[in-house]
Amino acid sequence: MSADAHLSTRLIHHPYRPPEGFEAVAPGVHKASTVIFPDVQALHTRDWKDKSGYTYGLHGTPTTFTLEERIATLEGGQHCMLVPSGLAGISLVDMALLKQGDEVLLPDNVYGPSKHFAQVELAHWGIGHRFYDPMDPADLAAQLTPATRLVWLEAAGSVTLEFPDLPALTAVIRAANAGRERPIVTALDNTWGAGVAFSPFDLGVDVSMQALTKYPSGGADVLMGSVVTRDEALHRQILLTRMRLGLGVGANDVELVLRGLPSIAVRYAAQDAVTRELARWMVGQPGVVRVLHPALPDSPGHAAWLRDATGAACLFSAVFDERRTPAQIDAFCDSLRLFRPGWSWAGPISLCAPYQVAGMRPASRWPYRGTLVRFAIGLEAVEDLRADLAQGLATLAAA
Repeated sequence: MSADAHLSTRLIHHPYRPPEGFEAVAPGVHKASTVIFPDVQALHTRDWKDKSGYTYGLHGTPTTFTLEERIATLEGGQHCMLVPSGLAGISLVDMALLKQGDEVLLPDNVYGPSKHFAQVELAHWGIGHRFYDPMDPADLAAQLTPATRLVWLEAAGSVTLEFPDLPALTAVIRAANAGRERPIVTALDNTWGAGVAFSPFDLGVDVSMQALTKYPSGGADVLMGSVVTRDEALHRQILLTRMRLGLGVGANDVELVLRGLPSIAVRYAAQDAVTRELARWMVGQPGVVRVLHPALPDSPGHAAWLRDATGAACLFSAVFDERRTPAQIDAFCDSLRLFRPGWSWAGPISLCAPYQVAGMRPASRWPYRGTLVRFAIGLEAVEDLRADLAQGLATLAAA
């Protein structure tokens, strides 16, 4: 570049390059839409799909590749791709693996937005859906049809926290795939397990999706999701759909997840321990008819959880006496001082949210008529959270 070039040109094309060899605890944050190639031949020949080089910011930078490799390790997979949210991960898997005339099966306790995506968007595209009882492998087998191409799993179930027998469910699909030209794929929403409580691929699933919004981030300040596989062909199929949809994540968001990831095991264990203590304490409290948490011996799926998992995340749910009106339960939630009404979980602040579960089950009967409240335990001291629940229950009893 000529020394007499304009100042702005000299600043943009400045020749200085920092020396190599810098290393720190935090990975570097690389922000790019445009990626510069060394020459036109590289522009024409470099392949983005195998992470051997960089072509465009949407396809990956050193920052996104670093997080993808770490999430793949966390989940016990081989290939990972990042998406803008957990729900984006669910919809990406649906769109990559299903076509007109196909059918997806969803557990009856499925995450609500996943159900709505099937009922609205997938239905508009001529893709059918069915619901099965996740606690009954025989019911899953009975719901399969020649059109079934994808089965979603959740462990534990959204809101009601039943823990299914994942090996039994995936065994049903393996048996059904014998002789199928297009095998059925199993996909697990592993947000609850987070790669910490159990290894999803060791339990037989093909795809593991999780909302990195939750435990991998831990700060309640970023939205992101991941889709992990072990099979190269399956990964490539989903990856190409992600490319065509233009799904990407921002480097600053990736930085936040990378910052939270090293402490995930410590945070998971701490929140799990407090959650178990509070769930046990809540059992038998006046006005509470059932507490749902996989570590409780009478919670649905406890035996499968005990066999397959080493942790139990930060959620528990309490079903209140049906004589308490929804308005009274709303007032109970509002009376809590540390638990705040809000969606999501695995952040530092404890949350609560009431649900009317009976209207959420399209394929099975919910046995309780009272309002359910899901509690998400943050990082506050257990004695303070217990005192807050006690004063809230006292307020409810006096209502």
